[in-house]
Amino acid sequence: FRFSAQMRLPPNLPSTLLSSSTQTAVAAALLGVSLTLAPAALADLDYQGSKVGQDKQFAAGIGKGAEKAENSKIQGGGASTLQGGRRITITRGVNLDNTNWEGENLKGVAFQQSVVRSANFARANLRTASFFDADLSNSNFKDSNMGECNLEMADLTGADLTNADLTNAYLTGAVVNGPKGGLTKIDNTDWTDAQLRKDQRTYLCTIAKGENPTTGVETRMSLLCKD
Repeated sequence: FRFSAQMRLPPNLPSTLLSSSTQTAVAAALLGVSLTLAPAALADLDYQGSKVGQDKQFAAGIGKGAEKAENSKIQGGGASTLQGGRRITITRGVNLDNTNWEGENLKGVAFQQSVVRSANFARANLRTASFFDADLSNSNFKDSNMGECNLEMADLTGADLTNADLTNAYLTGAVVNGPKGGLTKIDNTDWTDAQLRKDQRTYLCTIAKGENPTTGVETRMSLLCKD
């Protein structure tokens, strides 16, 4: 596929934030063309003064919430087909181990395929955020708002989900090997093919109800609950 010299990025995405290689990748995404972005190109993406890539200071770039990321939002969806058409802030592949996001407004941010182990998301607003295929092991989500989150194929081994609000979230194929209790708000969640211990599944079935608005799957059915 060859890009025209006249191709332009949307006006709400300033090209000054992107290297030429990254502009090409973004244009490809907008046109529905698959294109692999090399690590070097990812490292060139300047996000509100912070370098994206392996720089853990990216956390400071989002800092006070996703509203600061407006210029980095594009349409075209993420790695999960269920994310198609959403406007999201892309942090794909970033290493965010041990970062602190406590109480932050991270609504709509995509941490997909990122390494976010032992991070602190306590009391954070993560509504509609994407953690598709992300490593979230041993992270703290206590009292966070995870409504409509995409946790598809995420690794939540050892994660603390105490009092997290997972209403309308989908965890298809996720690994959830944490404490069996703690979760109280799982209405309309989809757990299809999620890896759960027997005691976890039994507990969740005692509070499961509703149907996921994104996948159309009934929560109890996704958990294989006995009627």
